[in-house]
Amino acid sequence: MHHPEAIALLIESLTDEGDRTSAGGYPLRRNAARALGKLGDRQAVGPLMEALACTDFYVREAAAQSLAMLQAPAAIAPLRRLLRDQVPDTEPAPEPPHLAQPYDALIEALGDLGAPEAIADIEPFLAHEVPRIALAAARALHQLTGQASYGDRLVQGLAHPDLQLRRAALADLGATGYLPAATAIAQTLAENSLKLMALRGILEKNLGDGPPAPHLQPVLQLMDDLL
Repeated sequence: MHHPEAIALLIESLTDEGDRTSAGGYPLRRNAARALGKLGDRQAVGPLMEALACTDFYVREAAAQSLAMLQAPAAIAPLRRLLRDQVPDTEPAPEPPHLAQPYDALIEALGDLGAPEAIADIEPFLAHEVPRIALAAARALHQLTGQASYGDRLVQGLAHPDLQLRRAALADLGATGYLPAATAIAQTLAENSLKLMALRGILEKNLGDGPPAPHLQPVLQLMDDLL
């Protein structure tokens, strides 16, 4: 609902101790972090950076995503530290098995923030055992280098047998604007709404100031065919 008067309360909620699960998570903090990213007010940048040190895995994830939405370059250094597995020293929080950090959110945030200094930190995750994290690495590396090989890695994800992975690859391709993926996106076994969103991302990232150039007309046709 984009209520700016809620910002101060949401920032306060990032340190809430009252709403806590039996496993030690902070649901209110998580939702506050997500909301602050959507509101787009940069006074939330500092508190969200502090939230990256929260013991709750999902608070760290939401904070990273919101800092990317706020385009906060000051967050690059702490995001890189978390990517190197610097887990808070306080009590452990409930986390997905085998994941010390929300790696996909951290990697995507670094890509969205345009942090070339993080390339060496991200590259090892191309071989991560969790496919979603490997996709996130390909997405960020394409954003940071423009190399087609990373876009091709994302295109390969469109053929993954897991629908959730195909959905993730669609979102990643939309974020990168990798134009050669357009036809593969339209042919992916997934919801047309998600394919349209990915194609829209491709289109928007390749548009200039004027009307769509001739080489973008096939993308528009693919979108029309999906409607």
